[in-house]
Amino acid sequence: MATVIASGEKGINPVWLAQSRFRRRRFDECIDICTTLLEKNPYDQAIWYLKCRALTLKNWVDDTEIEEEGMADMLMDENHTAQVARPGTSLARPLTSASGSGGPSQAVRPMTGGGRPRLSRGARPGTSLARPVTSSGRFVRLGTASLLSEAGGPFIDVERLDLRKYSTRPLLARVLCDYIIYTDHNMKRALELCALATSHADFQDWWWKARLGKCYYQLGLLRESEKQFKSSLANQEMISTTQELCKIYLRMDQPNTALEHYTAALAAHPGDSHLLLGVARVYDALNDTEKALGFYKNVLYYDSSDVEAIACLASHHFYTDQPEIALRYYRRLLQMGVANAELWNNVGLCCFYASQYDITLSCFDKALQLADDGTLPDIWYNIGQVAIGIGDLALAYQCFKVAVSIDPSHVEAYNNLGVLEFRKGNDESARSYFKTGQRQAGHVFEVYYNTALLAFKQGDFQESFEQVNLALEAYPGHTESHELLKQLKSHFTML
Repeated sequence: MATVIASGEKGINPVWLAQSRFRRRRFDECIDICTTLLEKNPYDQAIWYLKCRALTLKNWVDDTEIEEEGMADMLMDENHTAQVARPGTSLARPLTSASGSGGPSQAVRPMTGGGRPRLSRGARPGTSLARPVTSSGRFVRLGTASLLSEAGGPFIDVERLDLRKYSTRPLLARVLCDYIIYTDHNMKRALELCALATSHADFQDWWWKARLGKCYYQLGLLRESEKQFKSSLANQEMISTTQELCKIYLRMDQPNTALEHYTAALAAHPGDSHLLLGVARVYDALNDTEKALGFYKNVLYYDSSDVEAIACLASHHFYTDQPEIALRYYRRLLQMGVANAELWNNVGLCCFYASQYDITLSCFDKALQLADDGTLPDIWYNIGQVAIGIGDLALAYQCFKVAVSIDPSHVEAYNNLGVLEFRKGNDESARSYFKTGQRQAGHVFEVYYNTALLAFKQGDFQESFEQVNLALEAYPGHTESHELLKQLKSHFTML
């Protein structure tokens, strides 16, 4: 980058050029220019500030939304207030279709082990952009030796900094705090800086209290984090602070408390799409589909280009036997420039169930071109479902085999392979596939029901009885399982 400044942009002030790159979110180029300038003058405080902001925004992640909990978080979680909560009051016990949730049953829409519709949301990169103030004449303020970075080492050695001194300088302290949180990921030092800065501000600065709550949350101290976010909201009503407070309540499995805070924030900020989307997600997690759909529609009323709301409405219409309406929503996403493997896969399924067979396979072909190892198994599985629909069982068998070769834990593909083997008369192969599916995922009721049906037709009533009970544990509302259990009980009474 230094050669570019010297030759291609010879007459341009490099500081102005770095600020221009920063404003246009070309952070790598901005960092290179700042690094070159800091090599000449390591104590230039303004350049240090600019490089610190560029590094922070380069690694920025919008963490105001709830993230997926890992296995360690779920096993070591001690924040649940009730071990056996009432349905609809805990994310661990969402509403079922029999409770009047208004959504499709588990036999139609795939569910997770907790009984919620299977969703996948990742962290979205943030859109926050802080622009440094420019002026015609720049006064160079020199920093101290603690701002120096060693060659080959990190930009800022956080452990060397005297945080008590920086806490008295609000502008530097804020940019340093964000750098420690998002780039250095040293929450303990960030917590120390936030505590010192909050004390220096006489406990009246909402920003420092919010950052203090964020640090506590990252350290797993949820109650302390809750206190800081509430105190921050008492000083200043902010939408992002409300989102992070509600994230804590969802982490503590208190969705109704989160809904109360969302509702209170909506009274102060009516029509805000972020708050409406948060309410819709909570209702969706509780499997209260009717209320979730209402809020997703409200989101589109205020923000007609919200990708998540459009995708959720499309998914609902697809699983309620309205593929034509779902296809309109997915076409809207394509018109907005969204193009990924999941979208083309869904468009292909909608075209198939809407009897538009001429473009179904071309959509799946585009999905395969854009897919990675995480999405390929599901795409091949859906192609296999389409092959079953058109009667090409050989193609379906090959698709399911490809799916399990990429993802050996794809339980739905194992189940369908077992069904195809059963239709061929290979009972032992079918039983092997069903048992493999059971070992991979215990919440999919189809593998238990099919194993029970196979055992029933072979005359092994005890095995069938055990398997059908497991199927009913996974999905209590499955009609065919109840009918099979009734037949088994009648056989047992006749013995």
